[in-house]
Amino acid sequence: MTTSTTAQNAPQDERAHVDPAAQVAGTTVPVQTRSERLRSFEPADFGVPTGREVNWKHAPVARLKGLFAGAEANDGVRVAVTAGAEYIGEPLAIGQAPRGEFFVPEDLPAAVAWQGATEALHVRVPREAEVAEPIVVEITGQGADRRADGHLVIEAQEHSKATVVLRHSGSAQYAQNVEIIARDGANLTVVTVQQWDDEAVHAASHQTRVDRDATVRHIIVSFGGGVVRVNPNLELSGTGSHGELFGLAFSDAGQHLESQVYMHHKGQETTGDVLYKGALQGATARTVWIGDVLIGPDAKGTDSYEANRNLLLTNGARADSIPNLEIQTGDIKGAGHASATGRFDDEQLFYLQARGISEDEARRLVVLGFLAETVQKIGIPSLEEELTALIEKELAAGVEVAA
Repeated sequence: MTTSTTAQNAPQDERAHVDPAAQVAGTTVPVQTRSERLRSFEPADFGVPTGREVNWKHAPVARLKGLFAGAEANDGVRVAVTAGAEYIGEPLAIGQAPRGEFFVPEDLPAAVAWQGATEALHVRVPREAEVAEPIVVEITGQGADRRADGHLVIEAQEHSKATVVLRHSGSAQYAQNVEIIARDGANLTVVTVQQWDDEAVHAASHQTRVDRDATVRHIIVSFGGGVVRVNPNLELSGTGSHGELFGLAFSDAGQHLESQVYMHHKGQETTGDVLYKGALQGATARTVWIGDVLIGPDAKGTDSYEANRNLLLTNGARADSIPNLEIQTGDIKGAGHASATGRFDDEQLFYLQARGISEDEARRLVVLGFLAETVQKIGIPSLEEELTALIEKELAAGVEVAA
């Protein structure tokens, strides 16, 4: 945990380049806190990652290198709105509001996608509208050797309410930006589901601003893909704003599923809740979760908590879990974090087996119970049922491999 009551304030100009290193006693010290990292629209400002940088040292840089340069043809994915098309506005060019109202790239793939996506899909929920059914955007990869850069803007206007689902399938090398703006009093849920084929490589930067008395629930679900790195950044800027960041990952052999989570309490009386869960099976299964919470100097009355929990189902699986908490004011209601990674609880298995349940069935029940907490937060019954079936399928595949 990193805790400080005297840490440097975040830059006043959110678009300014932040010095990637601080000078201490005449030596260059790499930036550690999320708020101090470089932010720029120019890919050249970042340089090509080597794997030694603080935000890349847990990532398989070699497998991501295809996303470090722009997509020439930009034909790697097909985007279709399969539900709620009436809430899609005209495409947004670079510099056309509200594109760029809040979003500023934090890493090289995000800057590449910003430049490469000449038009952004604009999901716009009108003021005071309540959308009963989810707005669904299907993003389908066109081949493992195909590249694409994408930018989406999801805007919930004042006192509106909606759910937006982004569904990813097929295979591609895809750099993606998602800009989310919840204006005063809005209530917005965004669910991103990664069901890519095994060869897919996906790096996404989600940046969200939550205005006065607004609520955003952001949920990441990753099952498929060779390398999937979805990094959400949520700023609670308005007084009384509320944010929830939930995640679910199921990693098999050869998969790398990663999320670097950032929640910035900027306004007063804000509340935040972060919960990510992962299950891993296979000798080379890998998940990475890095959670950063910043409670700014003006964020009086903040109440915040983050947690990450991982269940290792087989030998050789690896889960990296790194929570960080930075506090710049003492006038808060509460802040904390938790992280736990481990194998099955032998007592739980014994309890179930003692009641006549087979070992395989007992393991299935334990995993379903562990992941169900996150699944049930989605709030879309059909999608919850689908994800539960996917978990069952993953577990069955693991049993077959073990046999």
